[in-house]
Amino acid sequence: MNSSTSSSRAPLAARLPDFPWDSLAGAKATAQAHPGGICDLSVGTPVDPTPAVAREALVAAAERWAGYPTVWGTPALRAAILGYLERRWKAAGLGERNVLPVVGTKELVAWLPTQLGLGPDDLVVIPGTAYPTYEVGAAIVGARIQRCDDPAQVDGTPALVWINSPANPHGAILDPDELRAWVSFARESGAVLASDECYGEFGWQAEPCSVLDADICGGSFDGLLAVHSLSKRSNMAGYRGGFVAGDEQLCMELLELRKHGGMMLPGPVQEAMAAALDDHAHVEEQRERYLARRALLKPALESAGFTIDHSEGSLYLWATRGEDCRRTVDWLAERGILAAPGDFYGSQSGQHVRIALTATDERIAAAAERLRG
Repeated sequence: MNSSTSSSRAPLAARLPDFPWDSLAGAKATAQAHPGGICDLSVGTPVDPTPAVAREALVAAAERWAGYPTVWGTPALRAAILGYLERRWKAAGLGERNVLPVVGTKELVAWLPTQLGLGPDDLVVIPGTAYPTYEVGAAIVGARIQRCDDPAQVDGTPALVWINSPANPHGAILDPDELRAWVSFARESGAVLASDECYGEFGWQAEPCSVLDADICGGSFDGLLAVHSLSKRSNMAGYRGGFVAGDEQLCMELLELRKHGGMMLPGPVQEAMAAALDDHAHVEEQRERYLARRALLKPALESAGFTIDHSEGSLYLWATRGEDCRRTVDWLAERGILAAPGDFYGSQSGQHVRIALTATDERIAAAAERLRG
């Protein structure tokens, strides 16, 4: 590259925020020094076994994939996605052209604004307290960003709107009327509505809905994209298997672009995904694990003076002691517990911490004991 060209062009990384987890190094070191070891409740990485049905399908497929897989996925995978959406999420009327596998949903979230052709003249709306990658995806293309939790308060005409239910980090679940309001707003404004439903299997105090449910979308998928992952549902985070479904034209445009970019899932992973989507028993087993951990950790936090807000679903407890979140992180670290500070997720979250249920039963029990002590 010509040196004058490279020096005059601002690097893409300069548009992006600092990687938030780097700021936890000090608290992590403190927690690791605890005599009983660290209870790392800061991340949402599954620790429980990947279900046998997925592992067995992966192994059985290993010798059948000398050739390249397709970006659109196998017919069996597309059928499994469609079956899952219809059975579990009441998404009747979808066809193969309404679905698309993706290489883990974080990839899709980060690159969707780019793949939709957005730029500096476009507005992207994200939740007020949100998974950081929504903001990162908009920043990559230089789009304007507005944080908003009410369609009536959106200032301008967005090109893309992200919603998330059950939400990361705070676990709130949008009710059907709230979902319908977002669908109506997006259609009236001509925006793509991207609904992150990756935690959908984990509703504790309310039942999550999909924007693809006919009762929500009116039987039309126009302008809608629902994003799903097997990372949390099936403990397959390392497989990087997810999918997007909804508007046929959008899905097919994304398919053509992603074919040029070679954004394809490994063949054996596609077969493992299909097997996992066809099986719900392992999802119920995992729900019970998380529910038991939540039942232990929530009262322990409350006994230590925390208030738990929202947390109707997802794999986290959204906790506050009414103080700056970094002070809370330090207080927990002194007890060997590492949590994620709320300021990772937006400026309005500075008094909360996110505490994950994705630790072993033993580590959750240890954290609860330290909180009660």
